[in-house]
Amino acid sequence: MALKVTQVKSTIGNKRPARESVRSLGLKRIHHSVVVPDNATNRGYINRATHLLSVEEVSDVTAEGNAQQ
Repeated sequence: MALKVTQVKSTIGNKRPARESVRSLGLKRIHHSVVVPDNATNRGYINRATHLLSVEEVSDVTAEGNAQQ
């Protein structure tokens, strides 16, 4: 299983842990999406910045296709 994470709000004005969690997920700007593995580390990053992100579950087949592009 994988997660598609999209940044929906700016990190400006947020505390440092939330900003760093968004960056650690590989997000660079608003409306940027990445597909990350569903593991404890990434879940922790998402939990820290849940108010800035939108999260969807995707199948592994979709995740592999996005990783190759």
